[in-house]
Amino acid sequence: MACRFPGATTPEALWTLLSSGADLLTEIPADRWDVDAYYDPTPGTPGKMYVRRGAFLDGVEQFDPQFFGISPREAISMDPQHRLLLEVSWEALERAGEAPARLHRSETGVYVGINGHDYQQRLGGLEGLHTYAATGNSFCFASGRLSYVLGLQGPNLVVDTACSASLVAVHLAVQSLRNRETDLALAGGVHLILAPDAAIAGSQMHSLAADGRCKTFDAAADGYITGEGCGIVVLKRLCDAVAAKDQILAVIRGSAVNHDGPSSGLTVPNKQAQTALIQRALANGQVAPHEVSYVEAHGTGTALGDPIEVRALTSVFDVPARTEPLRVGSIKTNIGHLVSAAGIAGLFKVVLALQHEEIPPHLNFQTPSPHID
Repeated sequence: MACRFPGATTPEALWTLLSSGADLLTEIPADRWDVDAYYDPTPGTPGKMYVRRGAFLDGVEQFDPQFFGISPREAISMDPQHRLLLEVSWEALERAGEAPARLHRSETGVYVGINGHDYQQRLGGLEGLHTYAATGNSFCFASGRLSYVLGLQGPNLVVDTACSASLVAVHLAVQSLRNRETDLALAGGVHLILAPDAAIAGSQMHSLAADGRCKTFDAAADGYITGEGCGIVVLKRLCDAVAAKDQILAVIRGSAVNHDGPSSGLTVPNKQAQTALIQRALANGQVAPHEVSYVEAHGTGTALGDPIEVRALTSVFDVPARTEPLRVGSIKTNIGHLVSAAGIAGLFKVVLALQHEEIPPHLNFQTPSPHID
């Protein structure tokens, strides 16, 4: 595993922050945009946002293009999200003991969650469309460049399913390995906030937390706050990892994907669909509900979404065979909602919790939501 999360450039650093209950949300940095020019505390004000906080990475403009055989001129046109994916994927392979050179022409798969075009907007209008603008910003090249630079010839997919993108990417990688389509896979997601557009749109929808904190499951929950990050995991079939004497950090027993389908609104969760999804994932992994002791929830901190998610969890895990409470948490209380990298951030937290045999604190929880039984 390798990562870049707010305040953490390694999984070890991330664990230090999580285990200490750190809150990584800060004022929006001046190098992103002029917050005062776009801020208005009144929700719904046209062209304005009522939040001033988020969780951000340091040094997103820093990149060594020549290490990856990229010219400085081309690198300028590359979305920093693409650059991060190169760096973090390389680190993930190194940490897994996989020499990138040995993977040349292998059927290694690449599966990446991404869904933001902020950098392309910062390049300007039509005059900003230089030679490398398309390859530097199109989603397909976010993953495609990884396979190109590393010489990989396995499946290569970009996934944009909004908040679930990076976990869907992991699911597709797992399926590919189980189907023996690949022997090794890189999977994860990335998200950077380089323009105010998403914050303004979220403010128009009244979906952001006015105080700049994700208060998941709390009575004061009033929305989410976005954050930045990138996480990549190196996946193998368990039998192959054991045979190669790899350092195995965790095992993915089962996974599943579905869609809410019909609900009261396009962005409103569907309890029945979530219940069916959890049941399918458990069945896929041959795990009984009472055997699960912790769930890392989506937990955006919204008054509508949190109760629906908890009801779905309750309908699956509240079984007679359970002898211990089911504990539930969300990393969003630490680092905000990472959108296309949100799922992989939660996966990192769970793997680290398993390694340390400790569930880190869930922040901003004072009074349980009255909508959660």
